Amino acid sequence: MQYFNTDNLNEFEKRILETLNLECKKNKKLRIINAAELCGCSTSKISKTVKKLGFNNYKQYVNFINDEYIPEKPASNEFDRIRDFLDNFDLTMVDKFIELLDKHDKILLFGYGPSLFCAQYLEFKLRLFINKTVITITDEFSAASLIDEKTLLIIFSATGGFSSFDNLKKIAREKGGDLLLLIEEYNTSALSDDCQVLFLTDTFQTFTTVPYQKSRIVFFIFIEEVIQHIIKRNENNAVSSGK
Repeated sequence: MQYFNTDNLNEFEKRILETLNLECKKNKKLRIINAAELCGCSTSKISKTVKKLGFNNYKQYVNFINDEYIPEKPASNEFDRIRDFLDNFDLTMVDKFIELLDKHDKILLFGYGPSLFCAQYLEFKLRLFINKTVITITDEFSAASLIDEKTLLIIFSATGGFSSFDNLKKIAREKGGDLLLLIEEYNTSALSDDCQVLFLTDTFQTFTTVPYQKSRIVFFIFIEEVIQHIIKRNENNAVSSGK
């Protein structure tokens, strides 16, 4: 799993990222020393900035920007891909997800096609175990009327490729809410400077390129793990309070 969040960056680091995003697309072989000269900082600052964003190193960042990311373990079929996901499941991402839920009073969930069913399933589960407003929305008009500064909007997407997400990002930004893209595949074009992104896998579904035909199994696995963590936390809190 990969988690990207530009909120972790200060203004100088955001300017570094903006400069690098433009330059790396023009020069795929931009060395880190040249990147540092271009941004007016040290190579260590470049390295620290991309790591704060969520990358392992500068090279991975450059590959990502230029759509040259290659999964370390390309899956031969969907079963192998899911098994690899389970074998390398990153529990820290579950904790990050729950931390985001904790920071907001209202949780809005959104998705197209089969991803909408994933959103509805998470809504059902969360309502059982957390004391927050949780609503699945199906259109942008609902988002505009419901989002406020205490809202987290979570968008489910298998590919992260819908251009209409830009409108939801704009609405969330204007209303002062936060937005998280929860994406199944590792889509290099989905990384955004105005929202948080959580990639659940570093692989791609090879049996189809049509979004609505893609599997959503990984979403449901992730949801179940989130819910189990919340249940366990609730039980621990109950024990601590003597209930």
